[in-house]
Amino acid sequence: MDGKHTSLLGSNFNVWHDFFKVTTTIMKTTKFIFFSLAILCFSLSAEAQRGARIGYIDMEYILESVPEYQEASTQLEGKVQRWKKDLEKMNNEIEQMKLDLSNEQVLLTKELIEERDEEIKILEEEMIKYQQDRFGPNGDLDIQRRQLVQPIQDQVFNIVQEIAEAKKYDFIFDKSADVVMLFAAKRNDISEQVLRSINRAAKREEATNRREKREIEKREELSVSEEKEVTEREKAIEEKKDERTRMMEERRRVRDSVRAAKKAEFEEKRRRLLEERQRRKDSIMKARTGGGPPAGGEGEGDGEGGK
Repeated sequence: MDGKHTSLLGSNFNVWHDFFKVTTTIMKTTKFIFFSLAILCFSLSAEAQRGARIGYIDMEYILESVPEYQEASTQLEGKVQRWKKDLEKMNNEIEQMKLDLSNEQVLLTKELIEERDEEIKILEEEMIKYQQDRFGPNGDLDIQRRQLVQPIQDQVFNIVQEIAEAKKYDFIFDKSADVVMLFAAKRNDISEQVLRSINRAAKREEATNRREKREIEKREELSVSEEKEVTEREKAIEEKKDERTRMMEERRRVRDSVRAAKKAEFEEKRRRLLEERQRRKDSIMKARTGGGPPAGGEGEGDGEGGK
């Protein structure tokens, strides 16, 4: 095997990964540039008639705040690590076969060398295919990432449409897109509204009775600021409950500790008392069997009585 082919195998994963990232970035950047130019033209036209209302979202923030996405993302990362281990195992096996062939080459016939060399080439091709199937364009990683993000993206898109129509927004951008947003006033950020709608939808699905559904409906009638105040109050109440729980647990721990200490002290006294009783009993038995005077001077008394 020549050094060039070996180098290609060693860096193949990085090549495919970088190619995929660069290609995706170029496509997304090009699309957003044309889209931004179109938006700019429409904005200038709309601005001449009235002030255009523009908002934006932070898709990365929204994804990070959705528990289902985080859980699925963790599971996908576990798969990626297993795939990498598989590639590492395959590569180590190939390298070991090359080393063995190099060490044993002088002892092998030409036919055996060619046979083993062909076997190595087959394994290398299998490893390259495995890399492409897992990490290449339209590979398992690419497909599963799209499957992971697509449902949330669709949900965000629908919610953005509803907010735009209800709040009369002219344009809504994604702050986390490839086109850099040089400035964005916080008042135009509707990420919290989008995330709020996602959480509401999840809670509606989790509601099991009419009471819970009515509570959710009441919360939906609140504005963002009102819901924030309610959430902060609920959080403060939960913190107080947690603090009371911690205090009760600490008191219980101290009480149990005192009880354990008293019990240990009682057991120690009981043990010493039993040992003392046993010593006296043994001493008396020894004296009665002629082994010596009993404890407490009983032997001397017996001697005097004998006289």
